[in-house]
Amino acid sequence: MTAHGGDGKSRNVAGLMLAAIGVVFGDIGTSPLYAMKETFSGPHAVVMDKGNILGVLSLIFWAITIIVSFKYVVIIMRADNRGEGGSLALLALVSSAAESNRRLSLMVSALGIFAAALFYGDSIITPAISVLSAVEGLQVAAPHLEQWVVPLTLCILFVLFAIQSHGTDLVGKMFGPVMLAWFLTLAILGIRNLSHAPSVLAALSPHYAISFLFREGWHGFLALGSVVLAVTGAEALYTDMGHFGRLPIRLAWYILVLPALILNYFGQGALLLHDPAAITNPFFNLAPASLALPLVILATMATVIASQAVISGAFSVTRQAIQLGFLPRMEIIHTSEEEMGQIYLPFVNWLLMCMVMTLVVGFKTSSNLAAAYGVAVTGTMVIDALLVGTVMLLIWKWNPRKVKLMIGGFLVVDLAFFLANSVKIPDGGWFPLVVGGLLFTILTTWKDGRKRLLARLKADALPVEDFLASLSDRVPRVPGTAVFLTGTSEGVPIALLHNMKHNKIVHERVVLLTVIVEEVPFVPEERRLENRLLAPNFHRVFLRYGFMESPNIPKALAHARTDQLGFFYEPMSVSYFVSRETLLPTEKPGIKGLRDTLFATLARMATSAMDFFHLPSNRVVELGSQIEI
Repeated sequence: MTAHGGDGKSRNVAGLMLAAIGVVFGDIGTSPLYAMKETFSGPHAVVMDKGNILGVLSLIFWAITIIVSFKYVVIIMRADNRGEGGSLALLALVSSAAESNRRLSLMVSALGIFAAALFYGDSIITPAISVLSAVEGLQVAAPHLEQWVVPLTLCILFVLFAIQSHGTDLVGKMFGPVMLAWFLTLAILGIRNLSHAPSVLAALSPHYAISFLFREGWHGFLALGSVVLAVTGAEALYTDMGHFGRLPIRLAWYILVLPALILNYFGQGALLLHDPAAITNPFFNLAPASLALPLVILATMATVIASQAVISGAFSVTRQAIQLGFLPRMEIIHTSEEEMGQIYLPFVNWLLMCMVMTLVVGFKTSSNLAAAYGVAVTGTMVIDALLVGTVMLLIWKWNPRKVKLMIGGFLVVDLAFFLANSVKIPDGGWFPLVVGGLLFTILTTWKDGRKRLLARLKADALPVEDFLASLSDRVPRVPGTAVFLTGTSEGVPIALLHNMKHNKIVHERVVLLTVIVEEVPFVPEERRLENRLLAPNFHRVFLRYGFMESPNIPKALAHARTDQLGFFYEPMSVSYFVSRETLLPTEKPGIKGLRDTLFATLARMATSAMDFFHLPSNRVVELGSQIEI
């Protein structure tokens, strides 16, 4: 930031607010397209009369107030990991605080991993339901085009996923202004329709929500499964905190997004009181007939932006999972030289596209998809409440009684929404749970497998002292530097032993290099490299990275000072030796054998160390070994 003083700071915060409006609030900002409609016309629809309309509006208002405005914006956004948010960042933060208590540490890890797994289920459903619900506006604007809703949705989604490899700079510059126009449109449409029945503003009182639940009983409870659609995307405020900062997100929420959403929902309520037939699509019926088509276009743009934010979030969470050791290495492409956060993962992108388009073809309407939506979101909300409660106790050192009361209150609300959504499981709610279960199995299998593999390598490794003692003058020392990548911080890597065994040589300078990913988002440059001299011209080097960084070994070595590295780094005299382990699962009965087979399969699918660490292909020697697991 070049400007100084209060004015410059204000301009910077305003710019970050605009950017946050474009990225953070896309999911929750497009909820008015379907939330109200599903409550009165979905599978568990309630009778549409004045009492129920006021009751549902009151439930929506207080759900947004308690879950988003208080729980996420005020409380959870305080639980940042050095500025970063999200389930895995929160897991990394809590894990370090809970490591002294093994039982608590295991429980926290399981919760955090499952929250990350549920995120993928959510990131598949969000683009499908958002874009489909926007294109369904054609049924109001141009009814004769109704049969084109699904094909047009598929075309839009295909283009969206196809452009990911080119980066999102150009589209990203449109995000803020388009979403600003979207939220202003939400507010204007809401205000315009409030004049039909201003009495709906009485629903701001919580007694309408309470009386609705008591009056409708079980049917009113089931309505919570549709009401929760109004708060989907709340977790994005926390997940994207590292990109924009806490203050801009909070200001954007309270100044623009929250008022626009409330005005629009209450405008829809007023419209339904005035014209019950508008329930076919209450959002698009808010606008005059002459503006229906432009509104469809704006809504489609807003839902594409919301989908883009979710896709980018999936890329970011996957990189975090790889760095923290929950997923095998994958190809990560940086699409911007200026913004290190803009990345593209081809495998994740095309897998997401296939699953999203399959959902659209399979479910066909946003109403059918709404049955699958909500389960993953409410599950994540419950887990976030439990994890932040752990932060309150272990890190913030809050009064335990105060923590129990607050978290207990959160859980009452979150579990009510989760249980109301659980009845959707047979109608489509099984989908995010199946995806979450599969991802949980993969994440935990890889983490546990890597831990066991590294323990095996460490146990079998020859101590460095014994290796140095075994070197004799008869082993030729050839010019150059040999860098041996090793996942353990002790012993001699297999690649070094194989090189000496087969080639009968040792380089004049040997470097045993280990990349360590710490449970923080970023590692300062002054802490990046650590060098230990084990013997003359025999070094052990550690490169440290955060879980939001992509390791680049040649770049890190080139930037290191000669006195810090212990030798002069000359790229053309360096050879990188990489060991590729072929894992051979042993015959084991039951689940353990299946998990070993899955781990071995994942290991074969992993991107090579050469590509992942950006090693020059003409300087890499790969030596294989077989290891039984």
